Amino acid sequence: MAEAQLSNNQTLLADFDFRRPIVHSMFQVDRSPGVTDYLMGKCELHEIIKKVAGSNLYIMPAGEAVLNPLELLNLSEVKVLFDRLPQVFNWVILDTPPLLFAADANLLSTMCHGTVLVVRIGTTTIDSITRAMQSLCENNVLGIAVNGARRGELYSKYTYYHSYYYAAENAKAAEMAAADEGSDAPPPPPAERE
Repeated sequence: MAEAQLSNNQTLLADFDFRRPIVHSMFQVDRSPGVTDYLMGKCELHEIIKKVAGSNLYIMPAGEAVLNPLELLNLSEVKVLFDRLPQVFNWVILDTPPLLFAADANLLSTMCHGTVLVVRIGTTTIDSITRAMQSLCENNVLGIAVNGARRGELYSKYTYYHSYYYAAENAKAAEMAAADEGSDAPPPPPAERE
């Protein structure tokens, strides 16, 4: 979503969680017309894309509820849609159902250029993350995003490690920079170990 703040960087957030969609609620727009309506031929693509004022962000709500979302995602229209969207948008982000809850997300991951697994700190277990990664076969996984952390929580836990691992490196770099100032001579060869 940060990409949408950049100039001329059109970004689309599409709600492909047909079971429990939330994108329309987050942006206070109607759920329908949306993706399901387009896939069932009830409306045109331009009718389901809504621009968020003051940004380059566009959203595509889920649309009306359907009985079998997986069946709808297997339609050839989905592939056609995924071929069309990159022609208009620099970034297309799909919000999907939880990976271990329904097959929808696995199917969608095979149609995308990359997948970002989103986990909630303190809720998602290591076992769930491992099973999710295995279900994706580790194909096209770009990374894992962690949400639900309280302010300062991650910073306080990892500051120690950062300063431990990088303190010596930073000191050595500062020492070398100080030695290089005022000296055009090449650096001395490394000391030999005994």
